[in-house]
Amino acid sequence: MADMDNKEQAEMDPADMEDVEEVEEEETGEDVNSKVSRLTVQMMQNPQILAALQERLDGLNGSPSGYIESLPKVVKRRINALKNLQVKCAHIEAKFYEEVHELERKYAALYQPLFDKRSEIVKAAYEPTDEECEWKADDEEELTEEMKEKAKLEEEKKDEEKEDPKGIPEFWLTVFKNVDLLSDMLQEHDEPILKHLQDIKVKFSDPGQPMSFTLEFHFEPNDFFSNTVLTKTYKMRSEPDESDPFSFDGPEIMSCTGCTIEWTKGKNVTLKTIKKKQKHKGRGTVRTVTKTVPNDSFFNFFTPPEVPENGELDEDSEAILAADFEIGHFIRERIVPRAVLYFTGEAIEDDDDDYDEEGEEADDEEGEEEADEENDPDYVPKKDAPPAECKQQ
Repeated sequence: MADMDNKEQAEMDPADMEDVEEVEEEETGEDVNSKVSRLTVQMMQNPQILAALQERLDGLNGSPSGYIESLPKVVKRRINALKNLQVKCAHIEAKFYEEVHELERKYAALYQPLFDKRSEIVKAAYEPTDEECEWKADDEEELTEEMKEKAKLEEEKKDEEKEDPKGIPEFWLTVFKNVDLLSDMLQEHDEPILKHLQDIKVKFSDPGQPMSFTLEFHFEPNDFFSNTVLTKTYKMRSEPDESDPFSFDGPEIMSCTGCTIEWTKGKNVTLKTIKKKQKHKGRGTVRTVTKTVPNDSFFNFFTPPEVPENGELDEDSEAILAADFEIGHFIRERIVPRAVLYFTGEAIEDDDDDYDEEGEEADDEEGEEEADEENDPDYVPKKDAPPAECKQQ
């Protein structure tokens, strides 16, 4: 009888099956790297990132006044001459940015020894001297020598009670957690892997080669994958588009290329298996099926959507790549040069001050002004003054 049931189950038509319930969901580490490139990238489909990008684009939109259409033909002709001059300006500007890229490459070579030493300290390859570790914080300026000595003894006592850690544990993981743009990409299963991240480097394209930069993520040996370096390369272009030269606003990222992660069996966090029970519509018999599906993970960052040769992408892929370019640029421009300040949170506080304090001060000033006006018995409202919400900032 059991053999008959198995035979019937084997002959079931998948179209006659219906899902009953999801009974189990687990991560798998099977060697499925060949399938990775065909899976939809999940990591940057974040509504906050996409909303911020859309808001930025919306803020650039304007509306023509209609004045140009009313001008005589002879004036419009001169405007065309100005537009031709503007095209030439765009081509000169493109050359300017090419030279800026060369300058970036030159100074990157000067920064790198400092970044290398930072990496050595983080991963305990180098122990800095007392002189190198001396730092005078603002809150220490008014401390007496006696208070400083007392604080030093208390700190040494705490250190004695703890194990002596090597280097700076979880340096880059902490940086990622402190930055919203990066922490939104992190999943809990990514964190044990990122504890092994020892350094992030930026490599520029060689002189004479097409403009690009590569982010290198250096890992210590670990149980998750055999790679020691994961890379992401961004190709850029610094020339006006012939069909729309006025849209040129500096170098733009045209495409990006990730790398293949050689996952250890059972450790691939970018994929998961879902086990479901399915019930046959006619016979009522049940079987269990297993499917491999994409899983949210920071490491999807290394498998971005491919840009076809014709350059045409669907809306989802365009949104994912727009967010990807933003993140790649942010890592290159902000995270790598100022990593310690994002680790301590000081860079984040500075960023917050740039955006918040100005608004708060403006609000406070308006509030004080309104209060003064209300309390002034001689105050007469200005007839032509626009309402507060209409004032230009």
